[in-house]
Amino acid sequence: MTDTDTRPAASVTGTGDSDATAPARRTGTESLPLGKAINAGLRQAMLDDPKVLMMGEDIGPLGGVFRVTEGLIQEFGDKRVLDTPLAESGIVGTAIGLAMRGYRPVIEIQFDGFIFPAFDQITTQLARMRNRHEGGVTMPVVIRVPYGGHIGSIEHHQESPEAYFAHTPGLRVVSPSTPNDAYWMIQQAIRSDDPVLFFEPKSRYWPKGVVDFDSQPTPLHATRVVRQGTDVTVVGHGAMVTTLLEAADIAAEEGTSLEVIDIRSISPLDYGPILSSVEKTGRLVVAQEASGFVSVGSEIAATVAERAFYLLQAPVLRVSSYDTPFPPAAVETQFLPSPDRVLEAVDRALAY
Repeated sequence: MTDTDTRPAASVTGTGDSDATAPARRTGTESLPLGKAINAGLRQAMLDDPKVLMMGEDIGPLGGVFRVTEGLIQEFGDKRVLDTPLAESGIVGTAIGLAMRGYRPVIEIQFDGFIFPAFDQITTQLARMRNRHEGGVTMPVVIRVPYGGHIGSIEHHQESPEAYFAHTPGLRVVSPSTPNDAYWMIQQAIRSDDPVLFFEPKSRYWPKGVVDFDSQPTPLHATRVVRQGTDVTVVGHGAMVTTLLEAADIAAEEGTSLEVIDIRSISPLDYGPILSSVEKTGRLVVAQEASGFVSVGSEIAATVAERAFYLLQAPVLRVSSYDTPFPPAAVETQFLPSPDRVLEAVDRALAY
């Protein structure tokens, strides 16, 4: 697209053979892996709005490294599903220009650690553009980031950099933990007029869960209680929610009731359900795959200590990976938080 191109944004349409006969929104329920649920959400967003397009490395015929975009280029054509050069800064910069022209680009960062070449574009341009223009320019850009460990990979392929972006004003940062959330949240993120960092827990790409295509979705930035409990509140996001639920099952066998909370949105963060739960249990453990120093868990712990100090019966405790670079795959199970490490923190909280 050149400076003299005056086409309206909606003129970009798919060139796939099935455009004219594309089926309507899916209905009912279906058991899907999280990766396929995101694929379904992306497809629905592209059907709903011709201004939505996708860019990324190998997202076209290959369908992405994790096959999340599989089949979309065949349906919507290479004008809306674009394979890009290996240049993350260029991908984000192009997305900013497209957003300024009225499109809604969705870009994929192939692995979490590959986002850093685009850090300047994201934090100094994308995040600031709307404020710089006093709201006169919207930035409806979604950056999909497969992140986290548990896949036996190497450095730059298993990192959790979400705190960098949650720290940056102007960016929204979310992470689904279930296929149903993934399906709805990707569509909600695409409809946002602000840039959204959409962190996808790659270790959860394959386990299946029920997706309800007819349900009323939870608001994008709402925290949710996923398991009721009475003794200790445990909080996390992304793949860590599964670890917390496993810990809650073990604790229940030992007579301890854990309330599990999925924050879903890292920035902005909905503290209401967390504070209500702490009022009930008096104890809070915050868990994350990222390293602990200056992290999402640190922010939650500090905020709850400020806002619910007199409700707490014990200090807020944090469970995280260690403050080192991500290790070789052979020792990742020692590096990443496990149910046992969560339960050790629960025991310390209960001992006060």
